[in-house]
Amino acid sequence: MAQIAERHKVSAPLVFYLVHSTQFGIGVLGFQKNVVKYAGHDSWISVILIGLIVHLYIWMIYQILKRSSGSLMTLQHDLFGKWVGNGLNIVWIIYFFLGSCAILIGYIEILKVWMFEDLNIWIYTAIFMGLLYYIFNGGFRVVTGFAFFGVVLPLWIFLTFLIFPTRFADLQHLLPIMDHSPQEIFMGTMQMVITVIGFETLFLYYPFVKNIDKSQKWAHIGNLFTTCSYIIIMIVSIVYYSAEEEILRNKWATLAMWKIVELPFVERFEYIGIASWSLVILPNICVMLWSAKRGITEIFGITEKKAIISVLVVMFFIVNVIVDKEDIQLLNKIINMYALGIVFCYIPVLYLITFVRDLWKRRT
Repeated sequence: MAQIAERHKVSAPLVFYLVHSTQFGIGVLGFQKNVVKYAGHDSWISVILIGLIVHLYIWMIYQILKRSSGSLMTLQHDLFGKWVGNGLNIVWIIYFFLGSCAILIGYIEILKVWMFEDLNIWIYTAIFMGLLYYIFNGGFRVVTGFAFFGVVLPLWIFLTFLIFPTRFADLQHLLPIMDHSPQEIFMGTMQMVITVIGFETLFLYYPFVKNIDKSQKWAHIGNLFTTCSYIIIMIVSIVYYSAEEEILRNKWATLAMWKIVELPFVERFEYIGIASWSLVILPNICVMLWSAKRGITEIFGITEKKAIISVLVVMFFIVNVIVDKEDIQLLNKIINMYALGIVFCYIPVLYLITFVRDLWKRRT
């Protein structure tokens, strides 16, 4: 793998924004339903557990990459050979690509249900692809810049989840604590997997970070900020809604809380919230799709421009084909299975393989 020029790299603290922006996206608007289904009013414990698990996986990713000569693509090629290694690389590329498609499809679904029923998806997607092309042409530093603004600019929206719903909060809804079995809480934790994925893009942009050893703490801080945000939103949701059944009936529980926001200059605040959320999902899509694009350039050796055009054209057609609710649900199930398989199962295996290889080299 060719060395990355210093001018193309980003500073270590910016890893905080890269990690958080990929974990905090479209799932925030309706993650409560699936978790509450199993863990009930103890769902906030499930959120804590998934946060701790992700911390462990971030640590493993850094340990894996410290033993490699580049990104995940290079490592798998070196470990498993050309055919098996590149086969695994393609699996990861498809995962990153489908993940970015699912985010955009989910956001378009919300736009159609909540704001514009007759939204022309073809035109909207074409405009969005043009924006992504502009961002990718600027390189990884521009992608990181959008991740930064995608965290900083929408921070004011997060305050609306705290200020308005808490006026109607009933803390009794949190009691009794630990009322559910460990198995139920664990099942709730598993439902959070598709919501917190994105941190694994570290595998691809790792070589683009300066002072890589110093970046690890920022990756953990980014995940900690994400976990705390989800815990707060989950607790607010539990104490706000009158019963767990009300959350289970609501596909977008976070969005529904915006309905009670009353401001003198706007009647439907959820319109502002949904429109502003595009700033949140944009870096989500950018980092995931950039990872897929980067993987393609590393494996097939094609130019950056050809890789950018390829992923954007394919993404454009996929987003416009998957429009039915059944297809969207199927895509989300595939992403969830993908995440459980290659993220939460494969990463520990890869860690053990690299650990054993490193140990063998030291003894020989």
